[in-house]
Amino acid sequence: MDRLNFHHLRYFAAVAREGSIARASRLLHVSQPSISTQLRLLERALGEQLLQKHGRGLVLTEMGRLVQGYAEQIFGLGRELVDAVRDRPAGQTLRIQVGIADVVPRALASALLAPLLQGPEPVRLLLRHDKAERLLAELAAHQLDLVVADASLRSFGRVAAFRHRLGRSAVGVFAPRRLAAPLRRRFPASLQGQGFVLPPDDSDLRRDFDTWCRERDLTVRIDAECEDWALAKTLAVAGGRLLLAPSVTADELRRVRDLVRLGDLDGVGLEYQAITVDRRVRHPAVARLLAAAQRSVFG
Repeated sequence: MDRLNFHHLRYFAAVAREGSIARASRLLHVSQPSISTQLRLLERALGEQLLQKHGRGLVLTEMGRLVQGYAEQIFGLGRELVDAVRDRPAGQTLRIQVGIADVVPRALASALLAPLLQGPEPVRLLLRHDKAERLLAELAAHQLDLVVADASLRSFGRVAAFRHRLGRSAVGVFAPRRLAAPLRRRFPASLQGQGFVLPPDDSDLRRDFDTWCRERDLTVRIDAECEDWALAKTLAVAGGRLLLAPSVTADELRRVRDLVRLGDLDGVGLEYQAITVDRRVRHPAVARLLAAAQRSVFG
């Protein structure tokens, strides 16, 4: 073998991590036959079998595990090279690709990202908004530099990634301004019988809220269940309903949506985190985001 085709190696690394060609195909947005062809070419070039069938999936052979180890080192060095180039103090525009999980309120995402655009160095920000699981797949494929999510994401599956704490926010009850004054005066007793737009009953926040209400003998009316933060806010404003939201977004909700915080749920909070493929943050824009979150947003 005269030279190694790194394109083939990238496909192999994805299949090795995912355990099947089908999952790697979805991760890389490449057809399954194309990946199969690239794997055969890599095995032919190395003169070794790297993967073998096991049930409905694929497992690494002994040689495959050896090659996977080298592949991770090679791509790790590639990421370090990109980070080093990005970090040049030569007035070059920093490029950062951020995935925002759909469980993160837009107002909070805006507060977290604003310092990147307000810093002394020019930054080009590329944003993706999707389910956390899909964003993690793109992170594993190095299509994103980090993913912002909440602590309800407990597992990364097969993705090798690391959590970096952004901060914790209290959870507030918000109401359209026209309804807020009398409800705020007698909070939380004033919530009795009020109509809410709430997260689905399988979410951590919903379970915490239900427990909070039971402990205070409160019965609220559930008029809508919605997992999309943006739609929940629209429903609350249009229908005159109450809403749960992170208290760190109170200023934004009052200014943009005319939603006023009645009070916080004692003992209930939401943790937010940034997820990267590196334990140590090297990308200067990612480091800036983490520092600003801990200092300004959650500080």
